[in-house]
Amino acid sequence: MRDTWQVAIVNDTSKPSLGGHGLHGACHGLPGVEVVAHVDSNPENLAERLSHTGARRHYPTLVAMLEHESPDLVVLCSRHPYDHLPQIQAAAEAGCHVYCEKPLAVTLPEADRIVELAEQHGILICMAHPARYAPEFRELKRLVEAGAIGTPLTVYGRGKSDHRGGGEDLVVLGTHILDYHTFLCGAPECLWADVTVDGRPISRGDLTQTVEPIGPAAGDSVFACYRFPGDIRGTFESRRGLAAQTPGVMHMGLTVRGTEGSLSLRFNDPGLPDAGLRLSRFRGSPEDESSYEPVPVTEDRVVPGAEPLDYSLCGQRGLPRARLFLDANRFAMWDLMCAIEEQRQPVSNVYTARLVVEMIQAIYASQLTGRVVRFPLTDRAHPLGEGA
Repeated sequence: MRDTWQVAIVNDTSKPSLGGHGLHGACHGLPGVEVVAHVDSNPENLAERLSHTGARRHYPTLVAMLEHESPDLVVLCSRHPYDHLPQIQAAAEAGCHVYCEKPLAVTLPEADRIVELAEQHGILICMAHPARYAPEFRELKRLVEAGAIGTPLTVYGRGKSDHRGGGEDLVVLGTHILDYHTFLCGAPECLWADVTVDGRPISRGDLTQTVEPIGPAAGDSVFACYRFPGDIRGTFESRRGLAAQTPGVMHMGLTVRGTEGSLSLRFNDPGLPDAGLRLSRFRGSPEDESSYEPVPVTEDRVVPGAEPLDYSLCGQRGLPRARLFLDANRFAMWDLMCAIEEQRQPVSNVYTARLVVEMIQAIYASQLTGRVVRFPLTDRAHPLGEGA
């Protein structure tokens, strides 16, 4: 491992956002990492934000920063997918590797272009899909692969089903669920989907007015069923407003059913009960008589020379309240650094991120054609029109 890594943080707080995964703190305590630049066009409270990242210098734009700095890594914190293609292009042309917030892109042609840029310029892109790095989700995957629930049959995935339920939930939060499906099961073979608005099937013109600028989305209810290798089925479901009807329930997460039991895990949302990783030995369907027991999770990974994570920062300095994001960001950055040295792809990479964009577009393609859609998609244009 090289002695020093120069990192630039791009976190433009002038753009309204519902939050983020705290990527600007991903470098905290990592050995040999120097944050040389902080990019933010917002001049308010700038000194405070610089103190959070420990950056040496400030720049108002990514282009201005790259004119004066030569970082090894650029961290892109925007959760708005429209930002990613131009930012990644600038970083790639400067030879910088990238740690990027999800989702990767607005449309599949944009995702294809990002892959092309990475390959052309020989850079690696690690995506902020924390389930691939968080200990709870890694333990779930380990248990499935160790045969704890027998042969896997079905993975049930759900979004938050809040005021963004349906199409927006699919893009913003379903991104995590679909990525974990592929982490667990591999690339899907085909898909069937049902997307409705006000109880009727959507048409091409039924675009949703989204809370955030995430690109084309439609429907207030989404149900999709994927087929994965080994005859494993995977579902995704989101219904607008369901969370308000079921207070105290965390819908977002997964249940994996096998021939010998089920495993369940919800994304921890502060303010709601922490379900944690749970195991049922019941061999039938999980909605029948399943009784779950908690599964202890321990972190055995070590970053040599790293400082201990300071979990007291959760909920402060723009960092999420759930501590899993601190763990996931650290190990994602470390994985990216190791991948660069070892000349391999990181666990969460540009190809797995593009596959999620493809899985989302396939849902609309299936609904609008009324057919089973097979992967990879031959028509790369977005079925709802944008990018066509």
